[in-house]
Amino acid sequence: MSWEPLILTFKLALVTTLALLTVSIPLSYWLAYSKARIKPIVQTLVSMPLVLPPTVLGFYFLIAFSPNTIFGGWLNEALGIQLVFSFPGLVVASLLYSLPFMVHPIQSGFSGVSNSLREASYLMGKSKLQTLFKVLLPNIKPSLLTGIVLSFAHTVGEFGVVLMIGGNIPGKTKVASIAIYDEVEALNYASANFYSLTLFVITFGILLTVYLINGGHLKKFWK
Repeated sequence: MSWEPLILTFKLALVTTLALLTVSIPLSYWLAYSKARIKPIVQTLVSMPLVLPPTVLGFYFLIAFSPNTIFGGWLNEALGIQLVFSFPGLVVASLLYSLPFMVHPIQSGFSGVSNSLREASYLMGKSKLQTLFKVLLPNIKPSLLTGIVLSFAHTVGEFGVVLMIGGNIPGKTKVASIAIYDEVEALNYASANFYSLTLFVITFGILLTVYLINGGHLKKFWK
């Protein structure tokens, strides 16, 4: 047994979640308030990871990021970036695969804010950027927290996508879900149980905390 797959898993989840939060706030804002004709197409693309098998996405990521393709070759030659069988590749794949788990809660939060609140901010001379950070985001904290936790937990549990794009390289791309699969195949059930139980306890604790906070029951829970 080794702690390395668990450490790598939570490192991947943390990096992915922070990157997703940065990307998803402006994207969710646009999806909530835009009336552009391409909005349904963008919404569909964002939601595709919810219905497609992870292996389908992993396969196309593998093809797209391969040095033998135009895009993958350009990344490798021009920027010196290799996404196949590397940690950066896991991050990029996880970003796309976990995108709806961050975007949907934040988009719902924005949509639930009263239009009169935004209009009042504009009437007071606030710009759209100021309104976003000083009015809208403070009013959707539960949605932000939900998106953060769901994205983190979903990344922790990834298997198909990370296996396809990252392979099974110890210390580099071998995350906990892949380690569990390896241990089961080798009939090392004690090691598989160690990884599984650790993930179960941590993710259960994170999700329980979010539900308690969003439901306003945290103080009551500890009394």
